[in-house]
Amino acid sequence: MKKLSEGRKMFLSVMVIFAIYAAIFILFEDYDRNFLHPFVENSDWHLLYFSIVVMLVLGFVLHRYSRRMDQRISREQADKENQMRRELTQNIAHELKTPVASIMGYTDTILEHPDMDDTVRCQFLERTQSQARRLTSLLQDISTLNRMDYATDMIIMQPVDVSHVVEDIVQETALAAGQKHVQLLNHLPQGIVINGNSTLIYSIFRNLVDNAINYAGEGAAATITASEEAKRWRFIFADDGTGISDEHLTRIFECFYRIDKGRSRSLGGTGLGLAIVKNAVLLHGGTIKVQPNQGKGLCFDFTLNK
Repeated sequence: MKKLSEGRKMFLSVMVIFAIYAAIFILFEDYDRNFLHPFVENSDWHLLYFSIVVMLVLGFVLHRYSRRMDQRISREQADKENQMRRELTQNIAHELKTPVASIMGYTDTILEHPDMDDTVRCQFLERTQSQARRLTSLLQDISTLNRMDYATDMIIMQPVDVSHVVEDIVQETALAAGQKHVQLLNHLPQGIVINGNSTLIYSIFRNLVDNAINYAGEGAAATITASEEAKRWRFIFADDGTGISDEHLTRIFECFYRIDKGRSRSLGGTGLGLAIVKNAVLLHGGTIKVQPNQGKGLCFDFTLNK
């Protein structure tokens, strides 16, 4: 069923209200509305005809106004989407430029110096591989965002054991967490199952864990908890790390937004992790917000529909 536009909703609402008012005014004799009276006088019929004419004129005027309002809203939305698309395209081009330039620089140097020392060549190849991996991660994240925005009908939903997914992520990231001296505390109960997309559910928790490992700071602890509600599960992902200032909190879910650009790139971040988290949560009918964790670190509070 096609969703009604804002203009059409306004038009139908006003017309229904007017029709009800006209019916009450014509059919009931007094404002007590205790008695119904048939039309026995010509004035009653004249009043009915007049009400119909007024309703038709009002409907014509409102219909034209609603169409113009819908057109204006559509133009404004299109302009906003085009602006966001241009900014996203520029950001993508900028982000792709760095690893591509590095890869070309290293490979050109190797090709131009065939007698290069083996140790130096090996270092250059390792750096090239590192940039290639970063480029691959960036392209994968862009593909994930595009799929959520433009191909939601192709996203398969099925029962997902969230508890098992988080257990696997904690094990997968144990080495990286240990190197940063970050402690991951998984307090999720067993058997949390929701109807969702396993890949996107994995992306939600994996990006939050990676974010804590990379940016919470050495010695920090990140805790994952959950509580069951009527039609959804509520998750709390909180760390006691360095946190961020309030001015950045409202923007951390934006694509390619970085608080410390140089540090983020050096850690291999694509700048899309938290944007994927937010969009994946919304796609599963949930909500998400972030706030300081009792004055220290960050607290991500989000829900996923069962």
